[in-house]
Amino acid sequence: MSEPATGTAIEPRAKPAEGEIPSELRYIQYEHALEKKYLPSIRAIISKDLSEPYSIYVYRYFLYQWGDLCFMTLNPFTDTLIGVIVCKLETHQSHSPPTLRGYIAMLAVSSAYRNHGIATTLVRKALDAMIERGADEVVLETEETNVPAMKLYERLGFIRSKKLHRYYLNGNSAYRLVLHLKRVGDMIGEGDPRMI
Repeated sequence: MSEPATGTAIEPRAKPAEGEIPSELRYIQYEHALEKKYLPSIRAIISKDLSEPYSIYVYRYFLYQWGDLCFMTLNPFTDTLIGVIVCKLETHQSHSPPTLRGYIAMLAVSSAYRNHGIATTLVRKALDAMIERGADEVVLETEETNVPAMKLYERLGFIRSKKLHRYYLNGNSAYRLVLHLKRVGDMIGEGDPRMI
């Protein structure tokens, strides 16, 4: 008869129960090679929670041109999509001089994984990527009834800039939120050069 092993065995990481948040989520930047695997999941998670019905072409418009500004949260055990943020960054001509404006087009987190900071982390990753590329400001629209989203963005420094009445197809109004990343003087070239 053999003796029982002594010492401590290394336990493998336990897979969390269904709906339980894994201790280490995977946050990855979108890339075109991931389209076949994740685009159906991105569409599903976004269409479940956002009030606008987007066609495949809308997703591809953002993901093909600004995939580096889009991030996904994955369950590390199953590689299933938990959350996603879809953004863009381009010159905005209505200011003089033009500004480099980031835009958060879509943000969604699976309902079973909400209230654990996933959306905040996704927004911060997108903001960091836009700042790295020289963004002057970031804007978005959110339904006025979406109180959790309003709180999230306002916690991150966004301010309400405009109310958009009956903005969505469902008849709901929205707020346009803006996060100024640079002072106005810096954007028009009148900033104090010692501050740079």
